[in-house]
Amino acid sequence: MNSPIAFKAAEQTMWRLVQRYTGRVGYRRGVKSEGLSLSPPVIDCSGWTTLLLTQAMQAENEAAARAVFSADDMLALHAWSDRIIEEIGTRTGFILEARKITADTFPRYATIGLKMGEPEWANNHPRSRGITHIVQVVCSPEDGAQFVSESYGGSVSPGISLTPLTGWLASSENHLRAGEMWVVDPFRLASKAQG
Repeated sequence: MNSPIAFKAAEQTMWRLVQRYTGRVGYRRGVKSEGLSLSPPVIDCSGWTTLLLTQAMQAENEAAARAVFSADDMLALHAWSDRIIEEIGTRTGFILEARKITADTFPRYATIGLKMGEPEWANNHPRSRGITHIVQVVCSPEDGAQFVSESYGGSVSPGISLTPLTGWLASSENHLRAGEMWVVDPFRLASKAQG
């Protein structure tokens, strides 16, 4: 894995959110962070990724007492899964397509977009690269262990879950081999904001 750049406030914020909501929030397509106030609480994959990233970036800005991440970049993350990948990739100039994803190229806090079949709803809402799902890599502040946090509405464990990165990548191998996975590094937006 790439050597980590210290984003301690961001890392701790994402980890707190994951600890608070994993296993306690269900999945509902099209529902963003406002769904956390529903009873029972629900959120979709892009809503969850957006919440993790924007709160992490705001925490980093507050810890640094300056704009490490620009308000414009954070606002651009309030989108659907394919658009989040597109915005981060375009704004940072960094996107890995499936065949270029290796342990050496994989960002510490990767955001991963996947083409997961061709759902019927996507016929009326075509997606860039066919991306229909997004997940966020988070790290344990205690030991640096990497996990994938996602909100998913499949047949198993619907809602927010946390899976060790190595296990998640192994279970997603078919997407990697089929060229249906893209990785971006949202924290590269920090260097862009700093000029």
